Parts: sequence; C-alpha cells; structure tokens
Amino acid sequence: MRFMIIVKATQDSEAGVMPGEQLLSTMQKYHEELVKSGVLVDASGLKPSSKGWRIKYSGDKRTFVDGPFAETKELVAGYTIINVKSREEAIELTKRFPNPAVDGKTGDQTKLQELYARLVTKTGPYEDQMFVDQLSNVNREINEADQKVGASAFERFNQLMKEWTALKTDAETALR
Repeated sequence: MRFMIIVKATQDSEAGVMPGEQLLSTMQKYHEELVKSGVLVDASGLKPSSKGWRIKYSGDKRTFVDGPFAETKELVAGYTIINVKSREEAIELTKRFPNPAVDGKTGDQTKLQELYARLVTKTGPYEDQMFVDQLSNVNREINEADQKVGASAFERFNQLMKEWTALKTDAETALR
C-alpha cells in the first residue's frame, strides 16, 4: 500500500524561506531510515506557489492562473511517498515524521504544523510490486553506472536504458 505524507505550506515556505540546518538534518535522517527499511518511494520539498500555476476547468474551457496563491492552508510544501504493508504501519511512520515547523535556529518545536496522509490509488501495472521493484532496481543501477567511469560503465548504462525503455513500453501498453 502506498501512502503520500503531505506537508502543508506555511507563510515561510510560501516566502521561499528554506528550513534551518537542524530540520534539514532531521528530515535527512528520517528519510534515510525509510530507505534502509525499504519503504521510501519518493520524497521532495516543493518550491513556493509563486513558481507554479493552476488550471481551472469550466466544462471544456480551461483557464490558466499564475501563482502565487494567497491561501497557504490549501497548499503543499512537500511530500513523502511510502510503500508499506498496512495502514497501521503508515500511521506509525507518519507519527515519527519530524515536525516541519521547527525553525532550525532555536529548535522550537512548539510551532503549530500539520501533516496529512492519503492512500495512493492503484492503477495499471504500477500496482504490481514486481514491476515497481524492477523500475527501482533499474533506476538504482542507472545511478550506480552513472557514478562509475569507463567503457564498461557506459555499456552497462546503455543496457539499463534499454531495459528501462522496455519496461516503460510495457507499462504504456498495459495502460491503454
């Protein structure tokens, strides 16, 4: 089961204020634990809404609205996606999520901040764990090959790119 842990935006995150070193270090340790336990799928912070846009729909009509957006309580500052065996495991991992409101300078954890988590919908071949594992392994090997120097690394990289393309083609075919 995949869950997305969502960090709500604040006035600071919308102003482009980066978290302090203390919070960044704590978040890194938390995510490293998720990697070691094999449950981390993806995690990232998001730029302020001033760097984004919205598309509003009215029937077939689409309207482009450039950021920033005034209501920070409706915005997302970051996310972590985990792949776990149960809702209970996801809840426990979410409870361990570092307080995103720590200012990093004083270590003040009294600031009010809120996370929420949502179950990710399963669609297409991505729900098949073997397929997800294959993509993860290919991505890992591509990254490892990218770190090495020499013809053998280049050949392995090309081989992995072919495997990646074949998996992507299979996924696209299955989604049609």
